[in-house]
Amino acid sequence: MSRLSVAMFPLRLWLLPLGLFVLAAPLWLHVWEPAMFLALNHWCGPVAAPIWTGLSMLGNGWALLALASPLLLLAPRLMWALLCAAPFAVLFARSGKGWIVSPRPAAEIDNSQMRIVGEVLHNVSMPSGHTTTAFAVATAIFFALTPQQRRAHGWIFLLALGTGLSRIAVGAHWPGDVAVGMGLGWWAGLLGNVLLARVPARWSEPTHWALRAVAVLVAAAVYVLLTDQIDFDENAPAQLVLAALASLALLLFARRSARSLRAR
Repeated sequence: MSRLSVAMFPLRLWLLPLGLFVLAAPLWLHVWEPAMFLALNHWCGPVAAPIWTGLSMLGNGWALLALASPLLLLAPRLMWALLCAAPFAVLFARSGKGWIVSPRPAAEIDNSQMRIVGEVLHNVSMPSGHTTTAFAVATAIFFALTPQQRRAHGWIFLLALGTGLSRIAVGAHWPGDVAVGMGLGWWAGLLGNVLLARVPARWSEPTHWALRAVAVLVAAAVYVLLTDQIDFDENAPAQLVLAALASLALLLFARRSARSLRAR
């Protein structure tokens, strides 16, 4: 197990994002933009803003931790998959934004022609960090499942795709930013699984310090959700729901951990 590397996945899975980047080249080269951005932004217009802002939350690390908190009890290994992919997603998104000077739609399009939800953003557009994070988590969890389980969980990519579409719907990103974010997130998820293969099985035990450290991280997510705004004002009710979900998961995890200690 210790010698596992990127070769644990077929080459075609690693090359898939390259195909996406080539197909999306007219987008990130701005050949088809801003026309496609405006078309998608207007197409999403009839859908209420809280739907899009809620989907956008799936690209926020704190919100994802809270949403995934039941995995502490139900499937700790999937929680580790999420955490293993997260650093790669951050690295890819931050590096792209640092190297590529790319104005956001609001900086190039008359704002009266588009729907903007929340803060008007002008800079560091490429890639979409929310999309990168959402696809990193979706890919990491999907490939941490058994081949049989994967057949019933393809829907997780639909949620990630919804996050990417939401970034266009709220006026924050170009379609090209989203396409590149999808590919980078896929790579981050695969790399997360390579790292997951090196995580000892005992780290998934409720009495182990590593899983307890993850519980502390989830508690931090609860604090952020209760004290800070996650991207949009419209997300306030969803933040309370996620905080309640994570708090319940933490209480149940603490009870299971205590029982496991007493059973020793």
